[in-house]
Amino acid sequence: MGHEKCGDYLVFSGETALGNGFRAVLYFLGLAYCFIGLSAITARFFRSMASVVKHSRTAEKINPSTGTEIIRHEKVWNFTIADISLLAFGTSFPQISLATIDAIRNIGQVYAGGLGPGTLVGSAAFDLFPIHAVCVVVPKAGELKKISDIGVWLVELLWSFWAYVWLYIILQVWTPNIITLWEALLTVLQYGLLLIHAYAQDKRWPYVSLPFARGERPEDWVPEEADSCSSEPVNNAYNECSEMHQQSEDGNSRIVGSFSIHSQHGTGSVCQNVPTSGLAEYSNVDVNQRTNVKESGILSIWKQQFVDAIMLESAESRKLNDKTYMRLARKLWKALLLPWKLLFAFVPPCRIAHGWIAFVCSLIFISGIAYVVTQLTDLISCVTGINPYVIAFTALASGTSWPDLVASKIAAERQITADSAIANITCSNSVNIYVGIGVPWLIDTAYNFIALREPLRIQNAKGLGFSLIIFFCTSIGCIAVIVFRRLTLGAELGGPKLWAWLTSVYLMLLWVIFVVLSSLKVSGVI
Repeated sequence: MGHEKCGDYLVFSGETALGNGFRAVLYFLGLAYCFIGLSAITARFFRSMASVVKHSRTAEKINPSTGTEIIRHEKVWNFTIADISLLAFGTSFPQISLATIDAIRNIGQVYAGGLGPGTLVGSAAFDLFPIHAVCVVVPKAGELKKISDIGVWLVELLWSFWAYVWLYIILQVWTPNIITLWEALLTVLQYGLLLIHAYAQDKRWPYVSLPFARGERPEDWVPEEADSCSSEPVNNAYNECSEMHQQSEDGNSRIVGSFSIHSQHGTGSVCQNVPTSGLAEYSNVDVNQRTNVKESGILSIWKQQFVDAIMLESAESRKLNDKTYMRLARKLWKALLLPWKLLFAFVPPCRIAHGWIAFVCSLIFISGIAYVVTQLTDLISCVTGINPYVIAFTALASGTSWPDLVASKIAAERQITADSAIANITCSNSVNIYVGIGVPWLIDTAYNFIALREPLRIQNAKGLGFSLIIFFCTSIGCIAVIVFRRLTLGAELGGPKLWAWLTSVYLMLLWVIFVVLSSLKVSGVI
């Protein structure tokens, strides 16, 4: 390398004795391994998020004609709000963590850190182009998946585009190269406006919602895979709609049977309590015993997580009639993942507290990995001399957006519509600006306003502004082809394989154009 030796190190001071080239290779390998860890925790994070969204509350009602008690299980979470908050915020958490850590490290400095904004703008491009490219080809050949609520998508798209227009305004128009406390505060508050507007559109509030009819929506936010319960077996004897219980203040029949009615088009399952006299044998069921069985079941699941983490070959993979080198490659890959899987096995099972504890623990692990990523990125820039913005646009943006890719791919595979897959892309871009950039800037501007009495200055704001213009232009090309597919094929995702792959290649070319032009600009080449 043609620059001075880097004196920083990651773990041991002896790293500085190594050559810059060798250190660069080691740090890049470490960065790649962190991205593998992000992909490993994403699957557990997604399961916990699905458990949170599936949580339902019980609404009781008496049928006036029959006198029977109708118990309806209604979803607690609105699907639109779940997409914008849990899904988009959760999958964007690596970028948000990285930007916040970068801001805290630079607190008290006149200039803001460059990793956060660069990564978030690069991540927006990765979300819009490569993730769309993957989701388009995920459905089976000929299968079409379209957005059912086009009005909500247009609202989310509007706020996504406005986020980057707003960022350009505060960087280049209002106060060039300077971020004030009020600009940072307004940036964060717009995330709340996005939630309110999207909810208003979903509920079709008058005067504030677009006049678009809603299509058929799935009953479940993301349907489970057929084998998704293998790691967390479900005991049907303890389903919330299968237990026998006693009606209150009804002397005619105290023991009731409860059965579940699942509607294909409803918003939740309905349980109807039916008076019966032939179920007296269930009246002596020990509730405490059932509770103990349930608790021991959770502990056994948690124990099984550690067993699965250290197993290099499962019983199912042994049954596969694969060649020796295929089995060896699979074992090597699982051995590579073993430290991550063993670490993430400490995340509690999703059944505890409706998945909230697993959700929070997953975000904590993601934050930890994001911190290591920031350290490695600084070292790569130090030993190679590559502009940190270039690394942020490329390696960091791609790696930290991996949870977005996995979540959108799962939603595109398992949902009958394209709502969550595409909503995750558009909403993640909004979250990246309103929260991912807004919160770190709010931290730094608030400190500078109180302690230094100075605004926050942005290094290379022109390069960042140029990237925003390129992103805006290429994103128009992306949305245009998505709309064209809707008008011609009737759906945004899937369709004939030839057209799906042509769309995918076109979107990837848009991403390459963004990365190349942005990198050349911040490097001073153009």
